[in-house]
Amino acid sequence: MKPALILALVLIPAFLLAQSKDNQKLLTKGKETNGITKEPAKFEPINLWFVMLIKGANRTQDSSTAMKLQEGHMANMTKMADEGKLLVAGPFLEDANWRGIFILKCESKEEAEQLIKQDPAIAAGRLAYEVHPWMTGKNCLFK
Repeated sequence: MKPALILALVLIPAFLLAQSKDNQKLLTKGKETNGITKEPAKFEPINLWFVMLIKGANRTQDSSTAMKLQEGHMANMTKMADEGKLLVAGPFLEDANWRGIFILKCESKEEAEQLIKQDPAIAAGRLAYEVHPWMTGKNCLFK
């Protein structure tokens, strides 16, 4: 299942790029002035880092320690977002091996991993991660 999700996330932008000119409005946001549509914005690809957070090997912490790790995890996400590095984050709402995702705006995989390793839940082994290069359109990010 995991490879299917990652494959879908990679193929969606590629699918959008392959649309015909008749469907160009699906890819772009045209600007309208006085009822006249101007030239639509161009699709501008950007490279990001998709991080899959998974259950770590050490999940034996007592509830007090687990709560402190979660507080540190949330503080680390706030810090990354304040720095403009974390664009998307969120947990999965089921108790499975996948715990959540990050989408990071970094120059390299090494930079992404450096940020992730600062997370107390990662450092304690409660969470583990996978990092994958990911592409989307500059104008396709969440607002």
